[in-house]
Amino acid sequence: MESAMFQIDPYVDCLKSIAEPSRLRILRLLADGDLTVSDLTAILGQSQPRVSRHLKLLIDAQLINRWQEGSWALFRLVSSGTKADLVHSLLAAIEPTDPVVQRDLERLESVKQKRRAAAAEYFAKNAASWDKLRMLHAADGDVEKALLEITGRGPFNNMLDIGTGTGRMLELFAPYYRSAVGIDASREMLGVARSNLEAAELSNVEVRLGDIYNMPVERNAYDLIVIHQVLHYLDDPAAAMREAMRSLSPSGRLVVVDFAPHEMEFLRQEHQHQRLGFETKAIEGWFKEAGLQSIASKAIKSSGTNDGNPLTVMIWAAEDKRIEIADTANVEKLA
Repeated sequence: MESAMFQIDPYVDCLKSIAEPSRLRILRLLADGDLTVSDLTAILGQSQPRVSRHLKLLIDAQLINRWQEGSWALFRLVSSGTKADLVHSLLAAIEPTDPVVQRDLERLESVKQKRRAAAAEYFAKNAASWDKLRMLHAADGDVEKALLEITGRGPFNNMLDIGTGTGRMLELFAPYYRSAVGIDASREMLGVARSNLEAAELSNVEVRLGDIYNMPVERNAYDLIVIHQVLHYLDDPAAAMREAMRSLSPSGRLVVVDFAPHEMEFLRQEHQHQRLGFETKAIEGWFKEAGLQSIASKAIKSSGTNDGNPLTVMIWAAEDKRIEIADTANVEKLA
């Protein structure tokens, strides 16, 4: 059986970084999701400078990652590589009935409950306008069923959800990906997403604050990218599409969900819609410009009894064919 190979000295340093009670407790807490310095201070009962020093040592040892989300700094375990494997092996060996671990997890649950309460409050304030919009188009269940049919059920290595909002797409595709990242420009919506993902007990997913035109994600890294009901809010959807395509891996699949062209001008005036839907030829034109091949499109019309013309939801899908070109070249070389 193959095993990971590593040099001794870096791993001695890594183990030294872990071999301290507070740092091991921090790693155990971060295994359950993203936390801020304030969160960890409240859970550990330690001063902020002390917690910050522990975090810096863990970052230096490449055991955790840090990223900025507005005025917040969030921390998370590294997700891949031999050091991630080492950390997860050590955490799995911790006795779950240890009194210190149990106390930390109780305090962590208190932190999560506060998040959920804040998310629920934000949701309540905006629910009326969202419910009004939902009445104008096909039921979410119908759209999601069609989306899974067109996208396929993987398995996918890495998923990117652009404009993740409540995190619903990350939940929908959770059975089919190994890991996932959601990006959104609203910290309030990220709070809602984190609350929903925690409730769904998804630990292989993270959400980040980010500009859709300059996303804080890896290039050529995601074999499934979803842009769900986002483009109509943007002043330059073509630029956002180009940015998304740069993150698509060879043979990856990009799926866009948005509205067909419509004349509901009040959506522009009252709900900040920049575009009143999109023609299929426009979306497929952007696919072609990026070297992607359109593979499917589908219209989902409302089955309700809305006055006037209900919105039609469109799903467009494309694939990156770079891997097929590479495979052909290899076949010719072997021949």
